[in-house]
Amino acid sequence: MVLEEQLKNKTYYTMFINEHDSVHPIQALGEAFLEEAQKDLPDLSNIRFAQGEVYFHHKDYEAAIFKWENIQNELGSWAKKNIADAYYELGILPNAEDLYTAIKTTDSTLTTEVALKLFSLYIERDKMEAAVSVIKKTIADNPDYPNVTDIARAFFEERLDWGNAVELAVNEAKRTENIKWFDILHSYVDKGMTNSFAPSYFSHALFILFHSDQQRFESLVASIWNSYQEDASFTWMKEVNHLLLNLDLERTQNWVILSDLHRETFYQLINGDYFIKDLQEYIPDLLTNWLRLADSKNQAMSSAAVLTWDELFPNTISSTIVKEAENLIRIAKADLNEFEESLTLLHSITQWARANEMEEDERVSWLVDQLFDFDTQHLLVVGMGGSGKSTFINTILGEPLQDSPTPSTVMFRHSEELDIKEITVEERMKLAGFSEFQERMDRLRNAQESIIEYRLPSQLLQEQAFALIDTPALKGNDEDRYGVLKTLQVADIILFVLDANAPLIAKERTILTQIQQLAPDIPIHFVLSKMDTIPNEQDAIRILDEISLELHAEFSDSKVFAFSSQYDRSQQLSDLKIFIESIKMTRHLKDKRLAKVLYFIRATIASLLQKRIDLENRLVEAVRWNEDMYLKLNGSVNQLDDTITQKIKEVSSAFFAVKEPIKQEINESVPNILRECGSLINEESDFGTILNEVNQEMNLRLQAFLEQLLPKYYSSLQEWIKTCEEGFVLSQQYLDELSDGFNRMYGEERLKLNCDFKVVEDWHRDTDRMTSRFQLDPLNIVLKRTPSQFLLKSAGKLFGAFSQNKTVVYNKYKAFIENEDYSEIAAVVSKQFFQAFELFEKSFERDVNLFFKNPMNVLTSTVEATRSEIETNKDILEKMNEKPELFRDPLTLFELRLRQFEWMTVAGNGIQTVY
Repeated sequence: MVLEEQLKNKTYYTMFINEHDSVHPIQALGEAFLEEAQKDLPDLSNIRFAQGEVYFHHKDYEAAIFKWENIQNELGSWAKKNIADAYYELGILPNAEDLYTAIKTTDSTLTTEVALKLFSLYIERDKMEAAVSVIKKTIADNPDYPNVTDIARAFFEERLDWGNAVELAVNEAKRTENIKWFDILHSYVDKGMTNSFAPSYFSHALFILFHSDQQRFESLVASIWNSYQEDASFTWMKEVNHLLLNLDLERTQNWVILSDLHRETFYQLINGDYFIKDLQEYIPDLLTNWLRLADSKNQAMSSAAVLTWDELFPNTISSTIVKEAENLIRIAKADLNEFEESLTLLHSITQWARANEMEEDERVSWLVDQLFDFDTQHLLVVGMGGSGKSTFINTILGEPLQDSPTPSTVMFRHSEELDIKEITVEERMKLAGFSEFQERMDRLRNAQESIIEYRLPSQLLQEQAFALIDTPALKGNDEDRYGVLKTLQVADIILFVLDANAPLIAKERTILTQIQQLAPDIPIHFVLSKMDTIPNEQDAIRILDEISLELHAEFSDSKVFAFSSQYDRSQQLSDLKIFIESIKMTRHLKDKRLAKVLYFIRATIASLLQKRIDLENRLVEAVRWNEDMYLKLNGSVNQLDDTITQKIKEVSSAFFAVKEPIKQEINESVPNILRECGSLINEESDFGTILNEVNQEMNLRLQAFLEQLLPKYYSSLQEWIKTCEEGFVLSQQYLDELSDGFNRMYGEERLKLNCDFKVVEDWHRDTDRMTSRFQLDPLNIVLKRTPSQFLLKSAGKLFGAFSQNKTVVYNKYKAFIENEDYSEIAAVVSKQFFQAFELFEKSFERDVNLFFKNPMNVLTSTVEATRSEIETNKDILEKMNEKPELFRDPLTLFELRLRQFEWMTVAGNGIQTVY
């Protein structure tokens, strides 16, 4: 070891120097060299090696290299390493690297020293990958070499190479089992530098640490646990479960941190964010380990969790663990605020319901609020209709607030001022006063959806510290169970009002049986009403004694109060105070209230599940109904489209029927009118201008004819419009019937198929305008350049001066006018006459479509909305059926939390939970 240290530190030369000699090492080694050289077989290598060291220390690197180059003995490899060191010091790094890498030796110390020098050289040359490689190989080959792991750790940390740093810490912790490396690993975990590693990477190291330092083991496991909260929580869960299951855990070792971590993780896993099928792989082992290491404050909680999970998912946890949980929960005490925890659970459920668009029942919230008022006891008054219950209530309150059996549950409480609220499923509403309360009572007849909170000044309620709950009259059938009696769980005491004239009839016995089934822990007492109707006082006493005896046989702790509205009220109230004081609960009120809170939580979970079923049923029915409506609506659209097409034909045909006679009359009358103009020509006419005169007259006569024709055409058009309007009215009546039918099916005024009768107004306006006046454009009727006309005109010019030819010319002109074919002229006149109506006629299709535009738009938009609703509901149903666990699993987990809580309340207080 001494030689190795000398070679490492380049102090081999001290072997040739007397420590007491003051001679300089160079001189001493020179003398030794000369002395050795005088020998017959001198061995100068060792002295040269030593001289090189001295030169090196004095920074004469070239001299050192010269000396070391001639070393041929066992120091040759060290000499090469030293030469490389010299080049390194000279800054000739490539040469140094070549020499370092060329050294081949079996000497582990030399190998490690060369590697460390190469490591430094690579860092200086910025060859970081090579530096990492050489230092990791060095650790692998010679991990116990002094400071090598510390050098590597410092290098990795400086470069923020946390992957290699963690790997080094884990490997050294496993190899050396030195607490130092576990602490280093712990620091890396706390800094978040281990998240990229698979959880299984740490298992062996943790196993080793468990057997050497359990306190450090718990702390390190907790840190790794927390580091995997997001990215690999399930992978870590599986690994830590496996690790802990294979360790000999003792609850007496007080695993506080791990116990808390198991609790927190368990509640995170069952908060509704995960599917049960995913949790079933991890939770059984998690609960097993939690129970095995639970500290005192977690023993009841972990036992309850194990028992609850085993109830909901049997045979997933070892029977041994379940048995241990059963034994442990008998002696463990729950460390929790029951009411705070129950409210937290209820809040979680309502938050989830709102997030999933499930309606929160404000009535349940209000009822739970009442249960947290421990200073006021709740006296629930029930009875059959006609039993005298309302009179009894009014007597207690001192005023006739209930003039008939209440249609809804009403809670009367003391308050300095009148304050009345109505609590519905959706909200709590303040009522203006007694008049609105009465109006609300009338509106709620035969309905039980609301609860009324009636706060009023009442000395009796204040002194006795109780609230009076009035309920609708009981009927003795199943409606009571799901109607009136559903508020039983808010009561601390039940007062059953009996009619003294007919007490305990069969229906009343049925009701009492139902009450005992629904709320076996709530004490029942009785009011025997209408005692004044029994004329004989002795009979009244006898009946009271007999009824009391009969009731005691079935309800051993019950008490009976005799009541009559005719008795002295002050005495009645005095007796009533004594009676109430005797039946008030004095023990376990909070325990029983807690059981009622849990009842409402369970009822809330059940109602949400039922709402899910109801929602699915409603969606299925909505799809079926909408598909039926879609077919009907689509049929109506097609029918309306056919109606529009037919109506266009009817309007056009009717218009044609009006127009054609007028057109025919024009075609027949125009030629006659024009031929009659032949009478304008006589022998005295100026045949040079006669044709112009005749042409002008023809135009005037045509204008006059057409002006006379307009009123007739106008009248025909008005008849046509009237006929069309009557048809439109019939169409509107049909559409009204159609919309009424659809609206009845919808149950609301959804469709309004109003046609646009402004079209008819527009037709009136347009026909008025077009028939008010007509101006015929001048026509060239007899001045056309046909050959016969030309000859006639020429003859007039040539022979006009010759009187002997006038008769011949006259006859020719007259014959021309009277015998001409004027059909073309008639067609031109007809075209001009009807020209203004051409656009009008062409707009019939647009006008009819405009008339039916709104009904068609309403129907088509309703068809599209129906189709869209069908698709939306089908998509919702598909998603609900595709992954029912999205809804079912959170509710199951809420039930799991509730059941665990119920187990814990049993462990903590020994109360029995209401089911």
